[in-house]
Amino acid sequence: MTETPLITLNGSTWELAGALRGYLECFTAAVASYDGSTGHAAELEELLASYSQLVTNPANEAGYEQLAATGTGTELIAQLRSESARCVAIIEKYRALRLLEGGGGAEGYFANIESCIAEEFGAVAPDASSTVLLVGSGSFPMTLLNLAARTGASARGIDIDPEALELGRKVVAQLGESLDIELLGERIEQLDFLAEITHIVFSSTVSVKYELLHQLHALTRDDVVVAMRFGDGLKSLFNYPLQPVDPDLWHCSAMIRQPEQVFDIALYTKTRTRMESN
Repeated sequence: MTETPLITLNGSTWELAGALRGYLECFTAAVASYDGSTGHAAELEELLASYSQLVTNPANEAGYEQLAATGTGTELIAQLRSESARCVAIIEKYRALRLLEGGGGAEGYFANIESCIAEEFGAVAPDASSTVLLVGSGSFPMTLLNLAARTGASARGIDIDPEALELGRKVVAQLGESLDIELLGERIEQLDFLAEITHIVFSSTVSVKYELLHQLHALTRDDVVVAMRFGDGLKSLFNYPLQPVDPDLWHCSAMIRQPEQVFDIALYTKTRTRMESN
């Protein structure tokens, strides 16, 4: 794999653009090198930990804004968002494989993500009576394991990647045997338990999350709470950003900003429910 780019920048657009092109090259190489083993895991962990520092460093904001205002910059940002998302999926596979081989540990990128989970819902956090759906559960469903273990909630996850589902089920069997967790390969419209869901979490690397949010309005209970992980500005290098929602359907009830974390969280409730309660 190409050597990890340096992230000690002075904030200039030129220097940031050069570093980002280096990251893109590394991400593309990391995707190509995945062979179902953990042979390249340490390199990718180091790369994503370094990238996480870049996207959470305020010194890079000005350079990002100038870069995003150009056509070539916009294209580079879109490519990075897509390739880094693919690398996140792969590093979850590495982590699952390592656990199943007898290893483990939450370091670097994973430590950053896990520290976000505790802040997810705030005052409307799930409890033992809740049923939580995670869209984009991946190979190592940390969110579902943490929520189910801490609250006793029922937890469901969906993912369209068959390999991720297989690994995720093995991880749950090993770490959460006594927990109420189920991972499914169905698409949202195929789920027969949506009316039971009290909380929904969208992974930040799901590109169609706002299309799915629109679709979920007619399929879910009136008091459902949706946690949409996202990244705007500099963080959009690593996450799909906020999008406008139909105000007749959804209302953004809270915005949880996490300056030192790789993603932020928008909480949505149904507009109809909010209007009826006034």
